[in-house]
Amino acid sequence: MKNISLLGATGSIGTQTLDIIRNNPEQFKLKAFSAGRNLDLTRKIISEFQPEFVSVQKKEDYEILKAELAGNINISYGEDGLTETAVYAHSDTVVNAVLGSVGLYPTLQAIKERKTIAIANKETLVTAGHLVMQAAKENQVALLPVDSEHSAIFQCLQGENEKNIESLILTASGGSFRDKTRAELTNVTVKEALNHPNWSMGAKITIDSATMMNKGLEVIEAHWLFNIPFDKIKVVQHRESIIHSMVEFHDSSIKAQLGTPDMRVPIQYALTYPDRLELPSAEKLNLAQIGKLHFKEMDFDRFYCLKLAYEAGSAGGTMPTVLNAANEAAVTAFLDGKITFLQIDELIENSLERHNVMKHPDLETIKAVDKETREYVHSLI
Repeated sequence: MKNISLLGATGSIGTQTLDIIRNNPEQFKLKAFSAGRNLDLTRKIISEFQPEFVSVQKKEDYEILKAELAGNINISYGEDGLTETAVYAHSDTVVNAVLGSVGLYPTLQAIKERKTIAIANKETLVTAGHLVMQAAKENQVALLPVDSEHSAIFQCLQGENEKNIESLILTASGGSFRDKTRAELTNVTVKEALNHPNWSMGAKITIDSATMMNKGLEVIEAHWLFNIPFDKIKVVQHRESIIHSMVEFHDSSIKAQLGTPDMRVPIQYALTYPDRLELPSAEKLNLAQIGKLHFKEMDFDRFYCLKLAYEAGSAGGTMPTVLNAANEAAVTAFLDGKITFLQIDELIENSLERHNVMKHPDLETIKAVDKETREYVHSLI
């Protein structure tokens, strides 16, 4: 029995994690979870899973739940509550499914408490990968990837010697606008951007997929998770999202992990590793029925955010922090109708160009750079 703390229970990854827990009650117990602003869903999760600890985002929701539950459950809120969820004493495994750099500090604290970390919050590694990986090494904590691409690489590397890796190959669907030229993106709408052809994801990740920033963040995440230099990490466009990623070895062999697009598969693998459980609800892959798989080189002029991510990752230090903070602020502005789609990468590029990189930043420096970058982006909107 694994006791789970789930950060971001009401989001896309969070609700699919709950599916895994729900379908395997003899394997998993939800001990603690954090939620955003969806109070109705939070109530339903509490009622079904009977956790011991819950944290919500807003103080108002905390007061409402506190009154409703009348001391039958421990409740907290805000960033402190998020961290309390991550370090909850009766949990041994933390699933970090929150969005944004807010997941960084709770992850670091959970690592110090020697919790196993199943990480879907890529911004944590993008913002401060050097701190997270060092903490994981010092505390001998397993960091298990939940993103489908990194889970695919992780699975391909089982039984392999890392010294034989030639390159990592991340696949990208191309997102909502993969068939549009850059000129055709001028007047695209939020609704159009949120219409992903393959995956059902939250709004922020779907927009990141459309700009290809999501793949850029994954490149940086892969660098830290697998200790591979950026010039050995490749991205190829793959429309069907059947091959989730690949590993190329020195002898020219390539291993790939395949499956239908279903995030419950990598979530469950992270929770059951090194074992596997049945997933009866998953659609089986029928290659004969699919017939063909398509691949295409990435166009860095068309998908400019991917180019910016490679540059920021290679620069290192505080530059990926700026990349992530500027992206989060810009995507929020686009979703709120304050900027156009193409202004997202313009704001990110402006933020990167003005920043003087600081090497080996500590946590306080990262927080300061993150805050300053968001304020700069907001000043341009």
